[in-house]
Amino acid sequence: MRGEQSGGTNGARAERPSWSRLLHYAAAVLLVAGGAAYWLWKPPSLNPMADPQAAEALALVQTHRALDAPTILQAINDRVKRRAARGLGVRLDQWRVKKEGPNTYLVRVIMREEGTSQWYEREYVWRVNLAGRSVEPASLPATDLMPPSPDPGPSVRAGPP
Repeated sequence: MRGEQSGGTNGARAERPSWSRLLHYAAAVLLVAGGAAYWLWKPPSLNPMADPQAAEALALVQTHRALDAPTILQAINDRVKRRAARGLGVRLDQWRVKKEGPNTYLVRVIMREEGTSQWYEREYVWRVNLAGRSVEPASLPATDLMPPSPDPGPSVRAGPP
């Protein structure tokens, strides 16, 4: 008889899930739901190809003529290769595109370089006007990569000579 009572108790215990099992299931559901929410609502700057105009702005910057290379993309990649060949640490972040106005985008990439005692960053930023298909540097490192723009000359004349 004693065995029957304990068997009945164990049977009831087996029917109810334990608290730890419920917590594990709840954590798994929250993890899957969070991943799905991030995938649905992730910022468009993380994926410039989601917006065709952002992709066009990125292509305009990467294929724009550079000072010491055929394109800006090649100039940055050459700098990374030169530093790596000298045994210096260098890391290039992903290219990011952010909409600034109706036809204006900011394109940026960050390069981290190892110095003598610490790492430092160079942030390359360009402003792209899709209507005029123009690329303008918006940071000092980006200006150093760009060829000099032709001087438009004086915009206001002083009068007759």
